[in-house]
Amino acid sequence: PKFPTPLDQSLESWLRVFSSYESKVNEETVMVGHSLGAAFILNYLEKTSKKIKAAYLVAPFHKLLGVEYDEINKTFLDKEFGWEKIKSSCNKFFVFASDNDKYIPSEVTNDIVEKLGAEFNIVPNGGHLNKESGYGEFYLLLECITIDLD
Repeated sequence: PKFPTPLDQSLESWLRVFSSYESKVNEETVMVGHSLGAAFILNYLEKTSKKIKAAYLVAPFHKLLGVEYDEINKTFLDKEFGWEKIKSSCNKFFVFASDNDKYIPSEVTNDIVEKLGAEFNIVPNGGHLNKESGYGEFYLLLECITIDLD
């Protein structure tokens, strides 16, 4: 989906965009989210009655970070997540993060990994694992999806 960002960026607007895909979500669904997209997946899994096959969370975060982006991210994050409900909505979680992300502190990533019981993949010197950090394409992620879900 093409989510509105940063103009009209809110959990509600993203859920509206995603609603046209909702009927396709089932036990074979694999979701991939980067940064705020990972927070969207957590919110979706907390609300849905469906169960998906796997979620790949890349450079994820689950709370406000005290940075300039908090204001536009708060509808996704200014809450306590229901971790047990999230875990019950997905068979397997994978987290990808770097050891030098300038936006997401490692303790935030580690907390998500622990709360979800996720498989954790650390990418050395990967930055925020975005295009700016040299990850316009993320072959390790593609390889893991292919291997793990075969």
